Amino acid sequence: QVQLVESGGGLVQAGGSLRLSCVASGSFFSIGAMSWYRQAPGKQRELVARINSGGSTNYADSVKGRFTISRDNAKNTVHLQMNSLKVEDIAVYYCKAEIFRRWDLSVDYWGQGTQVTVSS
Repeated sequence: QVQLVESGGGLVQAGGSLRLSCVASGSFFSIGAMSWYRQAPGKQRELVARINSGGSTNYADSVKGRFTISRDNAKNTVHLQMNSLKVEDIAVYYCKAEIFRRWDLSVDYWGQGTQVTVSS
């Protein structure tokens, strides 16, 4: 059984920073792409940032220059450093990982979500 556990959410003032982390545990062959999504109240879940196994990244336009995604393959961990936070960043943030059960078979797993709240 594979689990993704997020941490690092919380309440911060506008302009502040938070660092989210997500650790994958369980039995698997490898991890492919790892991503952060968010879902604000009344809105659809959206991709925030993605990093592939080689370290290439892409970001939503709304967070470019403020958020940085990184991964530690040895620790099966992905991080999201969020700087210059805005009220518009308020959402539940979810981690997603492409888990390979064998070299040619992958399944996407999601974490349980962590709340990020920004006060003005």
